[in-house]
Amino acid sequence: MAVQEREHPREVILAACAEYGEDVVIDWCVAFLTGEISGEDAYGADLPKLAAITGSANPGGWDQPVDPINYYWTRVWAARAFLYIWRDDVVDALLVVADDPAWRVREHVARIAAQRELGQLVDAFMPMLDHELPRVRAAAVRAVGAAGEFEHVEAVEGLRDDPDNAVRVAVERALERLAKRLDREVG
Repeated sequence: MAVQEREHPREVILAACAEYGEDVVIDWCVAFLTGEISGEDAYGADLPKLAAITGSANPGGWDQPVDPINYYWTRVWAARAFLYIWRDDVVDALLVVADDPAWRVREHVARIAAQRELGQLVDAFMPMLDHELPRVRAAAVRAVGAAGEFEHVEAVEGLRDDPDNAVRVAVERALERLAKRLDREVG
């Protein structure tokens, strides 16, 4: 049986932008991310929008009706879009969800902040440095390294002995990046 390959999320988002326009797709993603379009609506009246940004007519592959416990995925998929498309006002939406109850959403916000060097979000990631999941700690460390200030160095250094190797590697890279970006010794 042949496995159907899925398109990379970047290709899905760019295709949605080509069909609907980048500003429209960004507006949809902001609405999903901030809850303006609820998870219930995402799998109801707004399913065509969700399908456009996920590349699937049944995002998540769940039975209908979708269990509300999975609604957070709409926020994850919306956040992921901002790794590929951008508009400056998206920062406001990211600030709203930087403390989202779903760790996957917070992880994506940290990834976006690292990629786009969004310093205004760094303080929101400080609690994530203590998260139970190594991937969340590593994402927060990368975001702080990309956009933090000297005042954040001590918190990052505190993870040098993290039990997870990926976090320790992220710490060393973050400290190097901070030193280079701030043009000063950091550790």
